[in-house]
Amino acid sequence: MADFHQNGNVATLHNLRSAPAELLVHELTTFAQTRKISLILPSLFSELEGDALPKILDELAEVPFLHRIVIGLDQADEAQFAHALRFFGRLPQNHVVIWQDSPRMQAIHARLDVHNLTPGEPGKGRNVWFCMGYLMACKDSAVMALHDCDIVTYTREMLARLVYPVANPNFPYQLAKGFYPRIGEGKLNGRVSRLLVSPILLALKKTIGDRDYLDYLRSFRYPLSGEFALRTAPLPDLRIPSDWGLEIGVLSEAWRNLAPRSVCQVEISDAYDHKHQPVSPEDASRGLSRMSVDICKSIFRKLAADGTVFSEEIFRTLKATYYREALDLLDCYYNDARMNGLSLDRHAEENIIEMFAQNITEAGRVFLDNPAETPFIPTWNRVHSADPTLMDDMLAAVAADAADFGPSAD
Repeated sequence: MADFHQNGNVATLHNLRSAPAELLVHELTTFAQTRKISLILPSLFSELEGDALPKILDELAEVPFLHRIVIGLDQADEAQFAHALRFFGRLPQNHVVIWQDSPRMQAIHARLDVHNLTPGEPGKGRNVWFCMGYLMACKDSAVMALHDCDIVTYTREMLARLVYPVANPNFPYQLAKGFYPRIGEGKLNGRVSRLLVSPILLALKKTIGDRDYLDYLRSFRYPLSGEFALRTAPLPDLRIPSDWGLEIGVLSEAWRNLAPRSVCQVEISDAYDHKHQPVSPEDASRGLSRMSVDICKSIFRKLAADGTVFSEEIFRTLKATYYREALDLLDCYYNDARMNGLSLDRHAEENIIEMFAQNITEAGRVFLDNPAETPFIPTWNRVHSADPTLMDDMLAAVAADAADFGPSAD
């Protein structure tokens, strides 16, 4: 992946393999003395029982520049939360586990509901939103990084490369988006990015015309990567979706709130693999099927907010245009995989393209049928305005949960 190409829209910071990782770590440790760096880990309890997360903790335990780690724990009962506190207890950094399903956190949810500020349905977006709120309530971090807990090829160099652009005070960047090639077990991966996002952005340009926002999204090597870092100043005004559109939603917020020169993408790995979602063509509420609908809705919402008018006719045209673009790109992916000794099942990928084409129509129908839908979780600035003590009370709730179920409570 090492090259020096710049696309002209967002800065691309490459890994040219000319500097040792230890140099980045040394600089970050220096920066962290005055610009504290924190990490958010959104996690399902099931990931504690997988192979990836224990190895991630082994790597994180050796990171000297992290001030705080905030773990958002979803889908856990009391016994599982107590286990999670012990599981993450080996981290040497200041860390906290937010039990998202605890009675105390449910009371926080109820207070939000009173003000009509519900954070949406359970999912990664809502988990990350509460973790961001906790981090803001701590009032001591200048930089926040986020990555998933299912990365089977994780190394601490990935984190160093991710946070460096926003931690370096001499750089102008407010947001850094990670990118990498998606290969693993001899296969070309990254199906949603390759087979949905890239062709639908091309199809949208043909269907609705040139839009700066579309060019901006197309500038990212891997717009669906779960790894990003940002300076904490923009966090209070960040509006993110609660569904699978989180990654596109964060990029859209950067487009809305930040100057173009303050956004960059950074190469963090040349060997990345993680847990793969099932395609789930028979169930639109799961897997890649649901993910594709949520991503499409996120893109449609942003374009509508910028003045694009959608209709059933436009979505029908978009579906047909997408299908042709996706099949053309599939030829490119197949040839690329073949030249690099990787496998690619063309029949299976054409089936996925057909499912995505149907889901574009479904996303368009949902978008048109729900004009009053509030798609984003409220900003933390709005929450603080409605309930000025909620963030401090959330800190107390998390601390009380830890005290009740932590090792000292045994």
